Amino acid sequence: MIIPTVPTPDELLDKGFRRAKKSADLMRSQKIPKYLKGKKIEETRVITACNVIKDKLKSIISSVPIINELPEFYQDYIDITVGVDDLKQSLGGLNWAYGILTQLEKEYGAKIRKNPSEKSTSLQKQAYGRISSVVNKIKKDLDFLDFAKQNLKNMPNIDFDAITIVIAGFPNVGKSTLLKQISKANPQVANYPFTTKGIQIGHVERHWRQYQIIDTPGLLDRPILKMNNIELNAILALEHLADSIIFIFDGSETCGYTLKNQFNLYNQIKKIFNEIPIITLFNKMDLIKDKNHINKYSNKIKNKIFISAIEGEGIIEINKKLDQVEKIKRN
Repeated sequence: MIIPTVPTPDELLDKGFRRAKKSADLMRSQKIPKYLKGKKIEETRVITACNVIKDKLKSIISSVPIINELPEFYQDYIDITVGVDDLKQSLGGLNWAYGILTQLEKEYGAKIRKNPSEKSTSLQKQAYGRISSVVNKIKKDLDFLDFAKQNLKNMPNIDFDAITIVIAGFPNVGKSTLLKQISKANPQVANYPFTTKGIQIGHVERHWRQYQIIDTPGLLDRPILKMNNIELNAILALEHLADSIIFIFDGSETCGYTLKNQFNLYNQIKKIFNEIPIITLFNKMDLIKDKNHINKYSNKIKNKIFISAIEGEGIIEINKKLDQVEKIKRN
């Protein structure tokens, strides 16, 4: 969703009144009977100011799709990120202003035409005062829409026809590194938690089918109600998009979280998303000398794969698992 630049009330009024002045100046150069010219100039100022402001409001309103008609993933994404109700309320404020400006345009256009020419200037000033009042009343709506623009500009572009694999796990377990290995994505990778601040997507074609690999922000071992927006985006991707989940353990525990905590999160994911197949990986095996600590947890999981994402070890086995997901979806 790309919301156009959202002006402040002062910027909106300045644009409307400047354009109105230019239109009035052009009107002055026209050959019009003297007794009508003053009326035409001031009527043009009012109509132009209203139309310029209305056009900007309309461009903002039109840029936001009907939220209830969006896929559930996008509805929830918007709600988590900025709040659906707040977004609708702000758009409603702009719609209200649009309607009032339309009324003012008609009302003062008619008044200027009907009244004596010497009253035209005072009526134009009166109209400008009311236009300014309307625009200033939607300041909080314009401010919110500017906030929404900044926070929704990186909303992920989802291919709902592709086979979708969602990578999950604690922060810094190697999700972004794995995404880079198995897709065409080039995510930022760094050695500190919460490197991924939003959903990142990689694409790859396998056997003439499109795969969409989604790297989610790191999840922590805590109830959903206590999760921050970054974690909620991860849950959102799992809930609405995943044909399969890749869950990554950091076997070395260098991510800063114990295998016990990681195993608790793994069990939560399995319980909540029990109908979604899970591919389980133990990553950073190149850093592990004693595997006994890992075996305490890995032995409880069938069909796990031991990998080193940074070294590219285990990628062939992962791709074989992805092929099985395609077969399951096809059937």
